[in-house]
Amino acid sequence: MLSCHRFLAVLMLTAAPAGLFASAAQASAAEITGAGSSFAAPIYQAWGDKAKASTGIALNYQSVGSSAGQNLVTAGTVDFGASDAPMAPEKLASASLYQFPTVMGGIVPIVNIPGIASNQLKLTGPVLAEIYLGNITAWNDPKIVALNPGLKLPDTAIAPVHRADGSGTSFVFTSYLTKVSPAWKDAVGAATSVQWPGGAGARGNDGVGASVRATEGGIGYVEYAYARRNGIPTALLQDKAGEFVTADLTSFSAAAASADWDHASHFAVDLLDGEGKGVWPIMSATFVLVPTAPKDAARGKAVYSFFDYSFRTGDATAKGLDYVALPESVKQKVEAGYPGKN
Repeated sequence: MLSCHRFLAVLMLTAAPAGLFASAAQASAAEITGAGSSFAAPIYQAWGDKAKASTGIALNYQSVGSSAGQNLVTAGTVDFGASDAPMAPEKLASASLYQFPTVMGGIVPIVNIPGIASNQLKLTGPVLAEIYLGNITAWNDPKIVALNPGLKLPDTAIAPVHRADGSGTSFVFTSYLTKVSPAWKDAVGAATSVQWPGGAGARGNDGVGASVRATEGGIGYVEYAYARRNGIPTALLQDKAGEFVTADLTSFSAAAASADWDHASHFAVDLLDGEGKGVWPIMSATFVLVPTAPKDAARGKAVYSFFDYSFRTGDATAKGLDYVALPESVKQKVEAGYPGKN
């Protein structure tokens, strides 16, 4: 993964020159640049491959974290930024940015516990918060044992791993803990970067996943598709209805169905700890940020063409990567408000 400073240097060397084409319909030679969310990187890379083959628009996307994505698009260094943490309305206004969602997906706890297979361990949000607060320090703690009758839990020390970089995944995870745990809300709160009470930091999904796999007793959080592709054991989580839910497309779709898009300012819908049964509780949309008045209008139109094509043809690709596609009504609202598309 490139650092933000190295990425700036790479972009100066690789960005396509201005004036490559006169309209979005003539985008066959265009390269567009995007950066940010590691959560969304798999879908943008897959959509990029399809768009290049079908439209000629080449996407250069760098997975540098949501905070860097927001900073880079605000600085005008990339054509679009990507962030799992929605930007506040006042920041969108001051930076002249348009924010829209692209797909939805789940964040999952991953574990490395001797003798425990994937989806055997049951956790609740408050217990997860106590683990990351440092109040629960062994896997055979009575609070975890009480949730898992019949499961032989070792006395292995718990080794929490968190994101070290400014991360939208961390924003979603800490927002969930804030929602379900008053103790977490008071002590830590929610942000792309927080003052973690303890544990080890790692950069990106790759870093968190590798650290958990290498550490007996480890626990971390990553986007679901990363855990599934890499065979990392996940835990069950209790939903708002009191059921223990498996992370999969069924529980993600149930969470997506609870979304109140009509009252979401700048599409910043709340999908955490949703109502209903079988709802995965750590669910989020991921967002794209584009300038409302791009410095290069042609490149701005190419970005619109890229996402327009991906919205029209990319739902199956999203599902294959374990994301949930946006409802058609939301896609229509995104397009209706998209700046400079004509």
